[in-house]
Amino acid sequence: MIHLALRIVEYVAVLGSVTSSIYYLICLWSANTFQQAKIKLRLDAAAAAHPPVSILKPLKGVDPEIYESFRSHCLQDYPDYEIIFGASDPDDPAVASVRRLQAEFPQRRIEMVICHDSSGPNVKVTNLVQMARVARHNILIVNDSDIRVEREYLQQVTTPLQSERVGLVTCLYRGAVAPTLGSRLEALGISSDFCAGVLAARQIEGGLHFGLGSTLAFRRSELQRLGGFEAIADYLADDYELGKRIADLGLHVVLAPAVVETFLPSYSMAGFVQHQLRWARGVRDSRLGGYLGLVFTFGVAWSLIALLAAGGAAWAWALFAGVLALRTGMAWCVGSMVLEDPQTGRLLWLLPLRDLIGAVVWVASFFGNTVNWRGDRFRLRKGKLTRIA
Repeated sequence: MIHLALRIVEYVAVLGSVTSSIYYLICLWSANTFQQAKIKLRLDAAAAAHPPVSILKPLKGVDPEIYESFRSHCLQDYPDYEIIFGASDPDDPAVASVRRLQAEFPQRRIEMVICHDSSGPNVKVTNLVQMARVARHNILIVNDSDIRVEREYLQQVTTPLQSERVGLVTCLYRGAVAPTLGSRLEALGISSDFCAGVLAARQIEGGLHFGLGSTLAFRRSELQRLGGFEAIADYLADDYELGKRIADLGLHVVLAPAVVETFLPSYSMAGFVQHQLRWARGVRDSRLGGYLGLVFTFGVAWSLIALLAAGGAAWAWALFAGVLALRTGMAWCVGSMVLEDPQTGRLLWLLPLRDLIGAVVWVASFFGNTVNWRGDRFRLRKGKLTRIA
């Protein structure tokens, strides 16, 4: 009986290893396709007109290197734009960085909005509701407070919106690592797992049908058609919801050639796992079919299970080595080439650990509906948040 059970586990694990290898090949194909598209997108951005833009940046607390990230938005090679910051607490420590920014760049229109209505469970979105009322321009860009951008960012993000068929533009991102194991694993996961999955979804589904919080660029007219930010104020994955609803209008969601950078906190291992679990449960509730399909992508875990079930047979060692080599090559291609992340090569030795933790988090995400987010605790149901007192 035990022998039969081991054989079943072995067969399942081999199947998982094969499907994962196919997924890694799809990611490589997707990365190559996007690399080719980036060349044309960058040329188009350099030659395009530049309509005025309002950048909306909701705040809560201080992120690593937050001032330099803010400052990068003031150094854009772009003629006409404003930056609207918003916080629900006038004593939020990030407000001091905004005041400093206003003093350094008096020629820029930089507004600090204190958002008194924070009654919704997603405070970020309730702040965006109030910030949008202050914004002057038709094109709105929302990005997180920890995002740092290059000088051509606004050019590259706004150009696709000049087509009426495009409803939203979003960006890939890379993580600037802090000196902790948890932070390194987080950065490696962004480069080698999350962004690879985004590129694969773009290729398999014929385009994106969701947005990323690193950048959401859209027209005010489309936002109004959706019912404003108010329509997504109860959702955890507000970036996903905004992109999905714009795609449901029959408009394209485009991945810009710009790659932005997020500055990660010094995660402890517990903090890293907690962040991964929040993200996993958010994706599970927002995109269940795709999330269930991730079971076929955990190649390192499946090939390791096959190796153990086969009792260390030579063929199982060969399978494990082949899957690990393909996984490593895919991670390097996406991280180093597409995201131009100089850290990827130095972090690849952590890839087996990162992937095994990812598989455990995937399983754990189905056992519970609570998430911790910026110091608050919520219950998650069908993507919507309910605050837990």
